[in-house]
Amino acid sequence: MKTLLKLLCGTCLSLPVLAQQAPPYSCENTAAHRAFDFWLGRWEVTDAASEQRYGENRISSRDKGCLLLEEWLSSRGGTGTSINYFNPADGQWHQHWVDSGNSIIHTAGGMVDGSMVMEGSIYYLANGQTAPFRGSWTPLEDGRVRQFFEQQDGDGAWQPWFEGYYRRTD
Repeated sequence: MKTLLKLLCGTCLSLPVLAQQAPPYSCENTAAHRAFDFWLGRWEVTDAASEQRYGENRISSRDKGCLLLEEWLSSRGGTGTSINYFNPADGQWHQHWVDSGNSIIHTAGGMVDGSMVMEGSIYYLANGQTAPFRGSWTPLEDGRVRQFFEQQDGDGAWQPWFEGYYRRTD
């Protein structure tokens, strides 16, 4: 009986150690975590005709593929950063954006007809206003990515907020 008790107690004490040694989840090897990889790289962002330059953006994979980090530099000198990740708990991609003094954006969604589509809200730091917000990232046949954002106005209509075309520079 003493031996059985020792064996059971020894097993109970080793369970936390075994749990700590479990291999990490592999974000690099799941299709859901790879869905937004088309956005990875260094980009110049312009209007549709490439006549007006809006800025440059660098999107990198971090934490073994579990996070995409966006680092934005506007041609006017503004900056912004977002973290983007797939959450298996809710099956959605999430983006959390903060820029240098204008807005905070939280959106979530996933792939719809070949585009990453996310919806959520935008918060304006200067006036404390919040509005519904949505965005899409669409890979184009010529290798560019179209980014299109809309904000819902007070009447419930969606208004264009930003449209940029990403062209690889790396």
